[in-house]
Amino acid sequence: METYNTLSEAIQALKKQGYSLDFNLKETCLECSEGKHKLTHEDFVVDKFFRFDTDEDPADQSILYAISSVKHDVKGLLVNGFGRFSDPVANELLEKLKVH
Repeated sequence: METYNTLSEAIQALKKQGYSLDFNLKETCLECSEGKHKLTHEDFVVDKFFRFDTDEDPADQSILYAISSVKHDVKGLLVNGFGRFSDPVANELLEKLKVH
């Protein structure tokens, strides 16, 4: 499995692997930044995830998800905070994005 030192390094590498869309987390779906696709929890899979945790600033704690959807024929990235900085979402999405 790949490892990256920084969030920006991981984003650059994954974009080279075809994860070209930027997803935004909505309450009940993932939406690409262009608004063309709205993916419910049934429409996508998390291919990879990377957790970035710094001791200096809790606001810098984040998880990068590499996401694909066969149904919509898209691949993209979602960056989300964790802990008290995570976004509120529907239970189905939360379960799909849960880091085990």
